[in-house]
Amino acid sequence: MVRGVVLTDYAQKGQTITGAYYRNLLTRLREAIKTKRRGKLSKGILLLNDNAPTHSAENTVTHAASLGYKILPHSPYFPDMAPSDFFLFPRIKKPLRGRHFQNDDEVIFEVERFLNSQNADFYNQGLRQVIHRWEKCVALKGDYVEKD
Repeated sequence: MVRGVVLTDYAQKGQTITGAYYRNLLTRLREAIKTKRRGKLSKGILLLNDNAPTHSAENTVTHAASLGYKILPHSPYFPDMAPSDFFLFPRIKKPLRGRHFQNDDEVIFEVERFLNSQNADFYNQGLRQVIHRWEKCVALKGDYVEKD
């Protein structure tokens, strides 16, 4: 069962997400899991990355393995398999649409408020959709998976 967000990260404007940045984020994620989800690390952590070069670089994959993560395979031809793109981000954007914010801190506050207000079923629904999309992708023998 999913219980919600373990870690959020907000890059500074203009920040490039490099391999070093992402490896540091994976380390921070491990610490957040130790703190917020005691016992989960011993059961194994599965990561579903997209196919960005910083996620698939050999040194990133090696670092992830050293932290005890198992990276699930992601086809380079399926951008709609990233749960953040097809599930999470559209739902975060909806209550923010049309609003004007004075600064980044106001946006971050509203995003955090949204994430923290969701119950476990919200996050489980997102994972169920990942499973559905993977099954559809397999059934279509790798053809492009359209939105449901």
